Amino acid sequence: MKSNLFLFFFSDLVTILFLGQAQAAALTPMQAQNWAEENGRLLLDTFREKDAKKRYQDLDKLLLEYVDLEYIGQFVVGKYWRTMSAEQQAEYRQIFKRYALALYKTFPLDFVDGLSYEVGQAYEDGKFVVVLATVHVALGGDRPQDILLQFRLHNTQSGTKLVDIKLAESSLILSYRSKFYEMIAADDGEMSWFLEDLEAMAISAEKNNQLYLGRE
Repeated sequence: MKSNLFLFFFSDLVTILFLGQAQAAALTPMQAQNWAEENGRLLLDTFREKDAKKRYQDLDKLLLEYVDLEYIGQFVVGKYWRTMSAEQQAEYRQIFKRYALALYKTFPLDFVDGLSYEVGQAYEDGKFVVVLATVHVALGGDRPQDILLQFRLHNTQSGTKLVDIKLAESSLILSYRSKFYEMIAADDGEMSWFLEDLEAMAISAEKNNQLYLGRE
């Protein structure tokens, strides 16, 4: 079902990575609401670009500018970050950036005209601000569906960044931490093997994207 494809796409778009910024001024709920209003609508407008290559180029720019890849990347490997050497950490950053940019493109966006977006309330949660939002999906013969989202945001030196999305009660970065922990356990905790597996996943996704874009 196309609405389900949208759910998977939205999940993977946000599940990317990395850490490290200096102290920044605390984000207020009103600022977070304004961010979600502006950038949520910008995202939907980008979905409506008919040319697939331009659409994904624009989405890449949004991803790199508005998602805190540094924070998420360190979070999803958790305790294993400290077991990596400085060289492995640098390699991980590069591989996962490729993986993140390739992964969301595996879900074709050919159903975007049936989407609308509404921002709800926002509240502080520790050092983050959570914004509630609803995506309204009306696609062809499918029954209309409301997708309830929670955006988790914070301020960095380079602006307000997204660090997580919840669909219902499912945190995307917690889901990806679980996935990565399983991969690392299967590799007996050997981070060099994990990096090889992650790079293989990135290469596979990149090849699939090239095939898809070549058919556009």
